[in-house]
Amino acid sequence: MKKMVRAAALAGVVALALAACGEAPEEEPPGDTATTEESDAVDFTGCMVTDAGGVDDRSFNAAAYAGLTAVEEEQGITVQLVESTSDADYAPNIQQLVQEDCGLIVTVGFLLGPATAEAAAANPEEKFALIDSTLEEPLDNVKPLLFNTAEASYLAGYVAAGMTKTGTVATFGGIPIPSVTIFMDGFSDGIDAFNEARGTDVQLLGWDKAAQDGSFVGNFEDQAAGQQLTQNFIQQGADIILPVAGPVGLGAAAAAQETAGEVNLIWVDSDGYESAEQFQSLFITSVLKKIDVAVQDATNAAIDDSFSSDPYVGTLENEGVGIAPYHDFEDAVPDDLKAEVDALREGIIAGDIVVESAATPQS
Repeated sequence: MKKMVRAAALAGVVALALAACGEAPEEEPPGDTATTEESDAVDFTGCMVTDAGGVDDRSFNAAAYAGLTAVEEEQGITVQLVESTSDADYAPNIQQLVQEDCGLIVTVGFLLGPATAEAAAANPEEKFALIDSTLEEPLDNVKPLLFNTAEASYLAGYVAAGMTKTGTVATFGGIPIPSVTIFMDGFSDGIDAFNEARGTDVQLLGWDKAAQDGSFVGNFEDQAAGQQLTQNFIQQGADIILPVAGPVGLGAAAAAQETAGEVNLIWVDSDGYESAEQFQSLFITSVLKKIDVAVQDATNAAIDDSFSSDPYVGTLENEGVGIAPYHDFEDAVPDDLKAEVDALREGIIAGDIVVESAATPQS
C-alpha cells in the first residue's frame, strides 16, 4: 500500500520596495505578515481512498482525485490520499483515515461500498462520499455519488455503429459490477438504435444485454489481460473497442495501436484524449463520467456545512455524464451522424428516449 500526502503550500514572500528618499518601513514581528492565501485558506482536510487501480489509473480514481485537488487549489485545503492495491486494503485504508482529522473521506468505487458502510456506521461523526455505490441501509453521514452512464454510453454506441468499417465492435469490463455493466448496457442499446435507424446489422462482441453476460478480465489492474482480450476481438473483426476496466483499458489501447490505425477505441470515465495522451490518435470519443465535479461539489458542501446524504445522480440533463469531443476524428465523423447523436441526446434529456439498464442508479 502506498500512501501519498499532499499539503497546500501557502507561505508567501512580500517584497517591499523602498522609495528613493524614504525610510525603510519598520520590520513586522514574525507571524504578522500573513499573505492573502494564508488568511483565505480553509482549515479542512479532504481525504480519499482509491480502488485497487490506484490514483494513476487514467480513469475513475484519477478523476476523483482531480476533484479533490481542485478544491485544494481553490480553497487551500489539505489533501490526504491513500492508495489501495487490493481488496484487502479497503477497510484498513478507510480506518487509517478515520484516525486522521478528515472533514470528508471519499471512497472510490463500487467495491469500497461494504467497507465504507462499516466505517460510517461505527463513526457517525465522520462524513463520507461514496462513488458508484449505495448502502443497503442509508446513513446520514454517507453521500452516494452515482452516474447514469447508460445514457452517455447509448450515444457512444450509436457513434461506434456509425463509424465501424467492419460492421463489428466490441466491449469488455474489468469486473461484472453495476458501475461497469451500465456502460455496456447503454453501448449495446445505442448500437441497436443505429441498426434500427439505418437498417444495418452492426454486431457487438463481449456483451449480451439480455443475458447480462459478457467478457470480463476479473480485475482493474491486469493490462496484459486487457491487451490479449482486445487482440481476440480484433481477430474476430472488431475495429472499435469500448474497454470498461480502468487502467486495464490501456492494454486494449496497446493492442489497438499495433494495428496502425485499423482499430480505434472509445474510452470511459475521463476524456481518454487528455488522460491517456500516448494513445490520443486512437480515441474517437469518450463516455464522460464527471466524477471530479461531483467530488468537488461534495467536498465544498462538507466545508460549508451543507453536506447532505441525499444521493447525487449524474445524467445527461444535469451534465453529470456525456460524451467527449471527437478531437482528431472531428472531420472523420460524418455531419449527419453528429446531428443524429445530438438529436438523441436531446431526446434522452426530454424523456422521449428512455435508456434502460439493470444498473441504472436511483436518486
